[in-house]
Amino acid sequence: MLNYIIKRLGMLIIILFASSLIIFGIMKAAPGDPATILLGENATEQSIIEVNEKYGLDKPLYVQYTKMMYNFFNGELKSIYYKDNVINIVLKRLPATIELGIFAIFLAVLISVPVGIISAVKRNSIFDYFSMGVALFGVSIPVFFTGILLMYLFSVKFGLLPASGYNGHIWTVQGFKHFILPGISLSLVLMSSTTRLTRSAMLDVIHQDYMRTAKAKGVNKFKIIFIHGLRNAMIPIITNIGNQIASIFAGAVLTETVFSWPGVGRLAVDAVFRRDEPLVFGAVIMLTGIYVIVNLLVDIIYVFIDPQISYD
Repeated sequence: MLNYIIKRLGMLIIILFASSLIIFGIMKAAPGDPATILLGENATEQSIIEVNEKYGLDKPLYVQYTKMMYNFFNGELKSIYYKDNVINIVLKRLPATIELGIFAIFLAVLISVPVGIISAVKRNSIFDYFSMGVALFGVSIPVFFTGILLMYLFSVKFGLLPASGYNGHIWTVQGFKHFILPGISLSLVLMSSTTRLTRSAMLDVIHQDYMRTAKAKGVNKFKIIFIHGLRNAMIPIITNIGNQIASIFAGAVLTETVFSWPGVGRLAVDAVFRRDEPLVFGAVIMLTGIYVIVNLLVDIIYVFIDPQISYD
């Protein structure tokens, strides 16, 4: 296990390096000059030259990339717009994104796993057809459209929930109200895909010999389904949840923009429009690192769920 973890951490370095090259290339290929955008349309040529010299934007690309990487890992990379350390800026916004992401994952798992199990047990029933229809709809609809639709219905039309903004942590009453709409919007794709996968995995398990044996021995039906069945169906479910964490962070960019959520996603979007290259670079690298580490933790969880799995 230890060798496997070391190998995965080595891959993390390669992935971060590749991601940094891609994001740097995209930023440089984008139209517009960061100095001109920062100073405005009325900026003089001399002031643009001074800004380019100040931030090293007049240097060759390989020099800019090397300096950006060195400053990032040294903790000295500074935002052009905020004039502050990139890591500090991202860390200030990260808790809001993590809170929203955890709430969305919790909401998705809380609803999707029981619904998927019931759909498998009551296969071809009205509940099964209805839940699978809703799940298909949830997978198909874009995150930003879900957010706009929820905002219109529950904020504009009925005035039940706040339309946007962040008003404290989730454990406060006002804070929780602000989490509901973006949380549902962000969790819908994960909720739908996990519902479908749980149903499929449970259908495979239900027809196994050990399930029939337990039933023949008179074991309680609840125990058969949740102890014998669900545990053996958890591997593909956890795999899907782990893979969908990337979608949670990707969807956070759209969700945070729609709901004016002060997280890393909205920060990255604002940085792109401002051509704040160091901030975009730092935000993407940090989110990539979080995604890879979470996937590593998911792989480690496999061993505790199914002892037959070994990475040695």
